[in-house]
Amino acid sequence: MNVLRKLSAIVFLVCLSLNVNAQQVQLPKGMTEYEKTIMEDYLQTFNDRGITTPPPYTNIRNMAEWEESEALVITWTGGFNSIQAQIVDAAQDECIVIIHCTDSNNVKSTLSGYGVPDVNIEYIEVAYNSIWIRDYFANTCYSNYVEDRFFVDWIYNRPRPDDDLISEATAAYMGIDIYSMTANPTRFMATGGNWMTDGAGNAFSSELILDENDGTGDNGLSYPNHTENDIDQMMNDWMGINTYIKMTVLPYDDIHHIDMHMKLLDEETLLVGEYPAGVSDGPQIEANLQYVLSNFTTKFGTPFKVYRIPQPSSVGGGYPGSGGYYRTYANQTMVNNTILLPTYRAEYDTIALGILDTILPGYNIVPIDVDNSGQNLISLSGAIHCITHTVGVENPVYISHKKLENTTDVLNPYQADATIMHINGIQAASIWYKTDIAGTYTAVPMINTSGDTWSGLIPAQPAGTTVYYYVEGTAVGGKQLTHPFPAPAGYHKFKVSGSGGGSGIDEVNPLGMNDIYPNPASAITVIPVHTNRTIKNARIILTNMVGQIVEVIYEGELPQGDKNFFFDASQYAAGMYQVMIQSEEYKVYQKVVIK
Repeated sequence: MNVLRKLSAIVFLVCLSLNVNAQQVQLPKGMTEYEKTIMEDYLQTFNDRGITTPPPYTNIRNMAEWEESEALVITWTGGFNSIQAQIVDAAQDECIVIIHCTDSNNVKSTLSGYGVPDVNIEYIEVAYNSIWIRDYFANTCYSNYVEDRFFVDWIYNRPRPDDDLISEATAAYMGIDIYSMTANPTRFMATGGNWMTDGAGNAFSSELILDENDGTGDNGLSYPNHTENDIDQMMNDWMGINTYIKMTVLPYDDIHHIDMHMKLLDEETLLVGEYPAGVSDGPQIEANLQYVLSNFTTKFGTPFKVYRIPQPSSVGGGYPGSGGYYRTYANQTMVNNTILLPTYRAEYDTIALGILDTILPGYNIVPIDVDNSGQNLISLSGAIHCITHTVGVENPVYISHKKLENTTDVLNPYQADATIMHINGIQAASIWYKTDIAGTYTAVPMINTSGDTWSGLIPAQPAGTTVYYYVEGTAVGGKQLTHPFPAPAGYHKFKVSGSGGGSGIDEVNPLGMNDIYPNPASAITVIPVHTNRTIKNARIILTNMVGQIVEVIYEGELPQGDKNFFFDASQYAAGMYQVMIQSEEYKVYQKVVIK
């Protein structure tokens, strides 16, 4: 780079920092037109920092968002005081809240004015450029799944140098090593809003991750240059990612961050934003989801469960692409027992809250309006997830559990398995269950069957029973954690339907069907089938409620084990239907609603 370019870059960095930190502007989540003109200078003057070699550990694991957090971090810009005050107020009941700001006394005074007590708040006075800390903050990782805690950071894909250094300041403040992917050959550009992980080696992004690491950005920018195989290997070496799922970018989402329409709620559950049929990004979201369901599985080797949640329109009915902002409930933050939820207006908020209360029982859901004239955060293309980030605890108790499915078995106990780990080892584990939502839990001890696997048996229950349960692990030294996190207020559940219908398999009927999803259905719909032996001459059919065949979904042999089948619900009129699996001797069926 010549002297003139170096000089120009230095002037640009100084001017940008002075301009933004004086709070003359609130930068959007995407690049401004001016920033596009200075991006190349930013890339050319980028300094290597932190530890620029891969973490020297084995079994690296990037924590999932539903795991235990030590801190929630935000950057206080003064532009969204009401929204950030509500975040601080709710989050400090769960963990430390670390506020990055230029004047801590001013922030303290502002929070006091909003009636927020200073209970669990810490301040780092540091320069910044914008509020979008999700995108530029580092990710918490562990060695050997639960041991050494460290940060992994990337190059921020915006020419905002002060933002890109906030991870450094926090790492120094908390005494955490930070490994930075800023030096060749592993120089890497990415953003936190385009990243989801299950905490066990699976990760999701849009294909923006490929575009911004292919060597040439818009207008010939000097982006990092890696093949997709290179990227996959780097994510494995630095963050322990074994399967990196990349989806087509959405046509109307200008920033192409998946947190604007998707959320991984646990190891096997996806929350997906939904538009009316054929509207805005709806068709591409459905195509991406079908691609994921057809080609990838959870860490347990089973299909992802999918729940839909509406993407709200403007008051006038506009959606992205037709005059509406990218309003979304998927852009939420999980911080221990609390969910910080962006909200818009009652007609949609009521539906969203009802959905989340159903699929995430026990969580404290805190609604925060991001769409009003005084605090219109969503107009800048981001919401709550975009302006928050979490730091995982040191020495976590790690619990991973595949939830028990509905069953017809009324004779045999129900085995629950879990991976439970802590740096000092696990001294005990239990399953707590009850069959009355208002009743008292009963504890069943789990046995360490092998390695870090623990197993326990819930006693067999009569047909018609709903079983509510959770898993608890106790580390040597006494630290405890549950799965799901907010248990006992939160729980998993399954139904015992007995023979003659429903889902599951027993010793008599070799055919089984787990919950069809999504249900209600409106597009590509998954039928998870399992059999305990190979079935000849089987059929999977869709019928109306008087038994007339609407579609033959599959005819032929069903191999032993688990397999997914699909049908397109958009081809049929709204109403109640049944999916039936039948062989010469057996059948099992389940209702599905098409909307």
